[in-house]
Amino acid sequence: MNNATDATFASKVLDRSGDLPVVVDLWAAWCGPCRVLTPILEKVVEESGGAVELVAVDVDKNPRTAQAFGVQSIPSVFAFKDGQVVDSFIGARSERAVRKFIAKLARP
Repeated sequence: MNNATDATFASKVLDRSGDLPVVVDLWAAWCGPCRVLTPILEKVVEESGGAVELVAVDVDKNPRTAQAFGVQSIPSVFAFKDGQVVDSFIGARSERAVRKFIAKLARP
């Protein structure tokens, strides 16, 4: 998983999503549901064999990015293709739900 900051978000997410779908995990160290969801996201994205990329953004250290997407609750997950948000969800999800979310993105 890559990490993005307010300064690198455009290149690591928006630009990169022109090549393949990018899933952005907006999280914070103090967030219990984030600690549950992040390992599931990492596992499922890794199993996609490079069809999808995962980028994490710590909302406490990067408030501009969180603010730009109107994040009021974490974890918040956004999927990008061609620089645009194409799907999202808020809160922890089961591995099965995450698999469905990633599978939709990995389709051509």
